[in-house]
Amino acid sequence: MMSVKELFQWRNERTKILHLTWGAFFVSFFAWFNMAPLAGTMVESVGWLTMDHIAALAILNVALTIPARIVIGMLLDKYGPRRVFSILLVVMAMPVFMFAFGNSWMQLFISRLLLSSIGASFVVGIRMVSEWFPPKNVGFAEGFYAGWGNFGSAVAAIVLPWLAITVFSGEAGWRYAIAFSGLACLVYGVIYWFTVSDTPEGKPYTRPRKTAAMEVSSFGDMVQLIIWTVPLAGALALLSWRLKNLAFLSAEAMYMVFAVLFVVLTYQIIQILRVNLPILRKGVPEDDKYKFKNVAALNTTYFANFGAELAIVSMLPMFFLTTFELSATAAGLIASSFAFVNLFARPLGGWFSDRMKTRKKVMLIYMFGIGMGLISMGFIDSSWPVALAIAITVVTSIFIQGAEGATFAVIPLIKKRITGQISGMAGAYGNVGAVVYLTIYTLVTPQLFFFILAAGAFLSFVFCWIFLEEPKAAHGEEYVLSSVDREQLQEQHQENTETQTA
Repeated sequence: MMSVKELFQWRNERTKILHLTWGAFFVSFFAWFNMAPLAGTMVESVGWLTMDHIAALAILNVALTIPARIVIGMLLDKYGPRRVFSILLVVMAMPVFMFAFGNSWMQLFISRLLLSSIGASFVVGIRMVSEWFPPKNVGFAEGFYAGWGNFGSAVAAIVLPWLAITVFSGEAGWRYAIAFSGLACLVYGVIYWFTVSDTPEGKPYTRPRKTAAMEVSSFGDMVQLIIWTVPLAGALALLSWRLKNLAFLSAEAMYMVFAVLFVVLTYQIIQILRVNLPILRKGVPEDDKYKFKNVAALNTTYFANFGAELAIVSMLPMFFLTTFELSATAAGLIASSFAFVNLFARPLGGWFSDRMKTRKKVMLIYMFGIGMGLISMGFIDSSWPVALAIAITVVTSIFIQGAEGATFAVIPLIKKRITGQISGMAGAYGNVGAVVYLTIYTLVTPQLFFFILAAGAFLSFVFCWIFLEEPKAAHGEEYVLSSVDREQLQEQHQENTETQTA
């Protein structure tokens, strides 16, 4: 069992990798959430910019995160997290600079859309951490990585306004503050390239047979994969509809987006068939099989927990401000408790998953806790003591983010060589949840909204109770490798030997 003490053993190679990797994730979220804390300043200094523009940019800020998580998951399984994380940070610095110094709506529109891809960074570190930590420790390590990396968004909210006002004073202060986050990406991307390796020395990196689509083990699983791919395109269609309602997308442009999404979805389904039909016709060895229903179960948990987190963070300041007639500052501080809880709640969720006998039971406890916490929040009104409302909110946050840690404590154990693709899909479903929930929020009261979020958590609880299975060797010293994995590693070793000889 990994101890907190090991986190301070800087000479330990895997500890160093963990810190460098959450640092990369931290920097990416620092850049991704660089607009919200400076939105008011942007509107004041740019004459034509309005809060409607900011609302549209906020939608664009998550638009490509869903497909990017799928694509990045495929790339990192093939090329390794070191290359993918480093290149992603360096490349994403470009749209940050473009946004910082953009002078037209189209420049801001395009740069924010491109920058939304940096949200895929989370997926990369999941595979990296799983390479360095054995199954018995992977839950705590993944939770620590995600919890501390996520904190980059909170630090952006604190540091960037201070930079804009104190260090880069003047009307262009916000531009230089945002550009600073791009510079951080650029520098850290280079540092990460030269300071980490994909696996410990002597340990090979297992790769999937094909990366164009996720491998499955049966024809029934292939049908499930296709079904679960459809909502990923549906969420993007929903975002387009929201942009159209804000009058930033014409009806013609929205239908054009729908057509493009249909073509992309069709192409992805064809890829799923092209990758899997030959494998399934040949026959999958018994020791290489896994059940897609486990992936589906974790898709539901991340939809219900991370989707709820993003939705609640977006509406919580206004909820407390209007319910208790607080100041904007006080409401913002209360809402920020969600971000601060991340620092220990996610690692705690992973730690419990490592500690308890079954990871499934931990997942069920957390999802049930989320549901009960959200039901309690649905009853909050002005008659409540503010302190009690805050306490219920914090406890609910602990369950939500602990469940996120428990989810990614299981993901690396399902099928090692496609961990990137599995975490990419589950991660994408977190964003799908946020899109769906935030759309629902515009149609209902805050109290009803909390009950709807609770229903999502309970549905995931039931789904996991029925379909989620305890992973093989869930608390073992090594990940389970199949006969196909061993064949792949032998082929890689032979190719490396031939290359060195040549």
